[in-house]
Amino acid sequence: MRVGFAVVRGRSMEPTYVDGDRLLVLYGVRPRIGRAHVIRLPDGPDGPRPIAVKRVTRTVGDGWWVERDNPAEGVDSWLVGEIPTADVLGVVLLRVKRA
Repeated sequence: MRVGFAVVRGRSMEPTYVDGDRLLVLYGVRPRIGRAHVIRLPDGPDGPRPIAVKRVTRTVGDGWWVERDNPAEGVDSWLVGEIPTADVLGVVLLRVKRA
């Protein structure tokens, strides 16, 4: 386990988090249903997607179902399917600074 920071980019987690918010993240822990996490989304048609913040909502098979808080923006499991456990990188502990 280690603690680090992540910066929110985009609008997919509004209104909970907004572009530029700084988050304190605990990396290397088991995903926690209902909590926001830093995840690696699968590559898209144009190549790799950036690391993202999404909410883990349930287990699916051997992975996790993740969703965005803003259904009008971003990419989540409704578009890419389950996320492997290895790609759920860390749980958001708190917002350190509001953008």
